[in-house]
Amino acid sequence: MKIAIIGYGKMGKIIDEISQSRGHEVVARLKETPTTENLNNADVAIEFSNPEVAFENIKTCLENKIPVICGTTGWLDKKPEIERLALENNTPFLYGSNFSLGVNLFFALNENLAKLMSNINEYSVQLEEIHHIHKKDAPSGTAISIAEGIIENSKYEAWKLDETRDKELGIFAIREDEVPGTHSVFYRSEVDEIEIKHTAFNRNGFALGAVIAAEWIVDKKGIFSMKDVLGL
Repeated sequence: MKIAIIGYGKMGKIIDEISQSRGHEVVARLKETPTTENLNNADVAIEFSNPEVAFENIKTCLENKIPVICGTTGWLDKKPEIERLALENNTPFLYGSNFSLGVNLFFALNENLAKLMSNINEYSVQLEEIHHIHKKDAPSGTAISIAEGIIENSKYEAWKLDETRDKELGIFAIREDEVPGTHSVFYRSEVDEIEIKHTAFNRNGFALGAVIAAEWIVDKKGIFSMKDVLGL
């Protein structure tokens, strides 16, 4: 495949290395806004930029009928518009709050545990996420996805940054050193605690998942997620 990487920071460079190691050609390494010219007829774009520019980056790619794999978080208020544009242009779009294969398996585990616990009133739930001090959004997109998985399968109606209260599911967002990403879900009662946890050791897992998603999405049409890629 010919891949355009949009957002050439730490993640972009790892995506570049993994793409080439899997036999793909990186035809664009963009720190600037993509255009018809600098996208260089890519087969797919992998977008890991900043919340402020993600919408325009994705929009340009879709208008040029280039499929997009997007891992940028913090812009999701505009996601419905992007999905509409993808369908209008008959061009596939896949957003992932986290492309790690392990995290996506964790999402499925989290939803199943929420179903099991939904009628057991002795337990309350608390989420915690820890990331490096450079991360711009809080809570993380991954934590929001975890919270949404619980809300869909429990009594909770919304999430908030803070401690869990009544029907509001709490998320503690901690920024610490150079932590790539740690996410924990705690079910606590007066007598015990159940915890599920995912710890990323580095960014390579995120990058590999994004490249696998890019390989999967070519020649498809529609709106997708990593659940589709992994068959979950």
